[in-house]
Amino acid sequence: MSITKESELIGMKKISEVVGTTLKLMRAYAKVGMSTKELDEYGGEILKRYGAKSAPYETYGFPGYTCISINKEAAHGIPSKNKILKEGDLINIDVSAELNGFWSDNGGSFVLGKDIHNHQPLVDASKNILRKAINHIKGGVKISEIGYLIETEAKKSGFKVIKNLAGHGVGRSLHEAPENILNYRVKSNRERFKKNTTVAIETFISTISTVAVELNDGWTLVGNKGGYVTQHEQTILVTDTYPVILTEANDIWN
Repeated sequence: MSITKESELIGMKKISEVVGTTLKLMRAYAKVGMSTKELDEYGGEILKRYGAKSAPYETYGFPGYTCISINKEAAHGIPSKNKILKEGDLINIDVSAELNGFWSDNGGSFVLGKDIHNHQPLVDASKNILRKAINHIKGGVKISEIGYLIETEAKKSGFKVIKNLAGHGVGRSLHEAPENILNYRVKSNRERFKKNTTVAIETFISTISTVAVELNDGWTLVGNKGGYVTQHEQTILVTDTYPVILTEANDIWN
């Protein structure tokens, strides 16, 4: 959305702090032996305490308050009492919500406990690439340039990007224009970031796959060639200089 008055900025800051805090607390709460359903319900209770509504549940009828993807699930994992967290699991939590007519979105991947499967390099690449991409965003920068930066940095780290998942505008709804802030460059895309707009920037860094495909449950996405995918996401306010990271309460870079 385009921020045109102080009340809108305050509204976006409030909901962004809510989803950021929820993500941080859920990550700390995750333990070996816990089901993803229990972890999701914990996140749902936090949102309710703030008076916020789960965006995927409200918008799409998603069967959970948050998306929790584990191991070879790339995105949109459905919380389940049958999915039990194990030592060394690669976990992604994506939290988006609405409060007082404002929407915000954030997410992060992490390794649970000891990194016995060597997922940390993929996690670190995703975090570092997101930080670098956000540092390059300001009003007037081409969206395709950020996509080029993300894919180039992924290749430098020995990884690939998922090409059909993307960042997006956010604010008065969960997905707004610009709708495809891709992780690679589309040369024909001349669209530029605009000052005073709020967007969700997210990385999708992969070991071997380049496309996410949907499973029969109608939600869960996995890589077309298998392997693992990490995602990190921040909602930001675009300025003339360094962006304001509205969801910084999530501490995903720490």
